[in-house]
Amino acid sequence: MSLRLSLLGALLLPATICLAQQPSIEQVGAAAQANLQALANGSPTVVPNGTRNEILGSPYIDNRWLLAKLVMSNKVPLAPVPLKYDVLNKRLLMRLVDRPKDSLQLDDRLLERFILQEPATGITPARERVFRRFTEADVPSQRTQFVEVLQEGKYTLLKQYIKVLRKAPTGAYTTGSRLDEVEDKVVYYVRRTDAKAVPVKLNLKQIENAVPELASTLRSTPGAKNAKTEAEWTAVFKTLNAHP
Repeated sequence: MSLRLSLLGALLLPATICLAQQPSIEQVGAAAQANLQALANGSPTVVPNGTRNEILGSPYIDNRWLLAKLVMSNKVPLAPVPLKYDVLNKRLLMRLVDRPKDSLQLDDRLLERFILQEPATGITPARERVFRRFTEADVPSQRTQFVEVLQEGKYTLLKQYIKVLRKAPTGAYTTGSRLDEVEDKVVYYVRRTDAKAVPVKLNLKQIENAVPELASTLRSTPGAKNAKTEAEWTAVFKTLNAHP
């Protein structure tokens, strides 16, 4: 596949990342290789991985390199690429097949969404995780960031990941941990029929208060009264969206 960089708008910038030991990802045929080479046009400078700074926590959604489908606003088709979503630094990192120890920061200005391919484990099946722009955010600076789509339909359930780096205290009399720490926070949203996303807690009363028009419908939706976990509420919204 021959892709013009001007169509993709996918100029790759140098990036240095800190990696734990990760299993390698097998490339998917010649199309994936051609796509990676096209994205790398312009001979970007690649900075090899350096020594890892000691921190607690992770900046990534998932520490593994996962194959991802990229959906561009210009509709140019792309083969899957190994990807990491760095929430802390608000960037997407990809890996080239011929430089598996290096990474590149993807200019995502034309990227509408990406779909992570999460492999099966001994206790969970393989699944796709969809991330798209948070266009409904009240804060303008958040509208270009990505949220995970747990369930999409008339009422969409979204999951926003927030990561903040807390610097370790310093000084001769400091006690406790002296490592920087990445703090994790998750905020759930329901996108209403008026295209507004409202934050919710994953319990029936909180969702009824945040989205009053759903109150009577939710109480008659199987599983809603006892739902507590993310997976249970995702199933509730799937059932909810299956009916007109």
